[in-house]
Amino acid sequence: MAFVTVSGPELTSEYHHAFEALPVGVCIIDRTGSIASVNRALEQQLGYTRSELVGQDATLLLSIPIDTIQSARRERSDPAARATPSAAQVSGRRKDGTEFRAEVDLQPFETVNGTFVLVSLDDRTPRRGSDTTPQSPIGPPTAAERLIADLSGQFINLPADEIGPAVRSGLGRICQLLDLDRATMVRLGRAGVLVNPVEWTAEGVPSLDDAVLNAEHFPWTLDRLLSGETVCFASTEEVPNEIDRRNYELLNTQSCLSVPLSLFGRVGAIAAFSTVARTRTWPVELIQRLGGIATVLAQVVARQEQEEALQRANDETNRLKTQLQAETVYLRHEARDRSAPTHIIGTCESLRRAVAQAEQVASTDSTVLLLGETGTGKELFASYIHSLSQRRGRPMVRVNCAAIPAALVESELFGREKGAFTGALARQVGRFELADHSTIFLDEIGDLPLDLQVKLLRVLEERTFERLGSSRPISVDTRIICATHRSLEQRIADGEFREDLYYRLNVFPIQVPPLRERVEDIPALVYKLVDEFSSQFGKRIDVIEQESLAALQRYSWPGNIRELRNVVERAMIETTSRRLTIAMPESPAGAPSAASAKLADVEREHILAVLKSSAWRIRGASGAANRLGMKPTTLETRMAKLRLKRPDPS
Repeated sequence: MAFVTVSGPELTSEYHHAFEALPVGVCIIDRTGSIASVNRALEQQLGYTRSELVGQDATLLLSIPIDTIQSARRERSDPAARATPSAAQVSGRRKDGTEFRAEVDLQPFETVNGTFVLVSLDDRTPRRGSDTTPQSPIGPPTAAERLIADLSGQFINLPADEIGPAVRSGLGRICQLLDLDRATMVRLGRAGVLVNPVEWTAEGVPSLDDAVLNAEHFPWTLDRLLSGETVCFASTEEVPNEIDRRNYELLNTQSCLSVPLSLFGRVGAIAAFSTVARTRTWPVELIQRLGGIATVLAQVVARQEQEEALQRANDETNRLKTQLQAETVYLRHEARDRSAPTHIIGTCESLRRAVAQAEQVASTDSTVLLLGETGTGKELFASYIHSLSQRRGRPMVRVNCAAIPAALVESELFGREKGAFTGALARQVGRFELADHSTIFLDEIGDLPLDLQVKLLRVLEERTFERLGSSRPISVDTRIICATHRSLEQRIADGEFREDLYYRLNVFPIQVPPLRERVEDIPALVYKLVDEFSSQFGKRIDVIEQESLAALQRYSWPGNIRELRNVVERAMIETTSRRLTIAMPESPAGAPSAASAKLADVEREHILAVLKSSAWRIRGASGAANRLGMKPTTLETRMAKLRLKRPDPS
């Protein structure tokens, strides 16, 4: 049972009903010894009304000194004291002035407003004829009622992690009182599945295996319990359903009483009490008292469900908050002007074929592999596919696998926990989590390290992964688009790429054509770039030299659209008039003719073009060596052999 406090220990609506229904007189005393609350049974027992008692000193009713209550408060710090309430022999006083011998149980509990004491009052006055009255089968006349009060006090404001052990202890006390040898409380999950069983068994009685607590094993029993009925039998011969009867016998159950526990207006749990060594009957009085105990247990389970639901909601809120923060940072980064055109331009046959394929696959969640030389616009195609998909409501997440240091690729893709490695000072959400219910674009997938290819394969197959430094699997719903300018078949032959991953990625390949195969599209691309840079630089261009356009169409464009963009941007920076002349990329002296078919000449021209498009940077993720797929030292040796030198900056 749990209490909330405003100005005192006010009961929530669920617990108020249970508190009022207790068959034994109960009151709550605050730190000053004043009465904070009473139940109906106490009013009837002593003849007072509630308004006459609340706020009065406890000595109006009891001969308990304040220091005894203070002692009960101090015992709150002792777990053993909390499990066994304090008891004292006192004199009780009724409203009419008569006194009676009583036993009082004290159960301290904490609230945000301080410590209170739950007091249960047991009238011990001998009843007429008590010396000749047979002993009740459930012990002294008030034993069950006192147990209900004790359990109610024990569960007040109990920490969530102590609920399970406390329920188990309570089941044990019930069994010891009623001379039973097994008790089980089990919650009902979805579709009637039995979950989170809590069990107490007497010494020598075997514990139930979780496997036997299966709804399919007790269809008749569950059907009656879900209808709100109590199920009891003195022997298994009374069980009408053969399946239930056989499974009770497999559990060595001789007699059983099962009580439905009502949670939030529905049957949400079951309390079952049974005997193994012998049979026994279940008098109506016993069933009623067990029903009162079940009410107390139901409130505990209800509180546990509420706290679990709250914890799940908090976890989900924290997850969404973390994801939102990460998305905000990512979108702020993406908000900068991107260097690629805003849409696909061109009418050549090879481009129209690639665009048609992109439109065909966009509405599905299939993995797409974009193939083509560097600078052809593969990222633009990925954006185009995402914009036509059902995931377009969320931003596409971009990752350049070649631009991230190998040591950081895993944490960038899959995230990391705080302390996962030296320097990991905070938890980081990975790109795959950011792309949940969206699209992730993995550029230069051919450069992904081998050890991470295994993790990517798992994401493709199972849609799950773990953050670095964590073993908890995270599920994502992410559409994957990959791109590479490398030959993955050659990478497989070289042992640099997993063959099984290749087949998982190569579901729907799209070949993006190089610019030299799109000669007729060059004028349209140039006009588009000129418009973009005119707005950016504040320069107006009325005419583009036709000789320049013709020369651009004759050039082989080893750097493709990226190189064309750089050429147009440079011309826009240099121009001082409204008539634009575009200078062709310069070739160093002695460069071979474009028509040369010699292998050395073709190799020299290709390396030179890559060096120029990389601004003569050799090392690094965007360096020429990485783009050519060779070591920097190998490229420097090849440059010396081909007599390629960086031009003098002057």
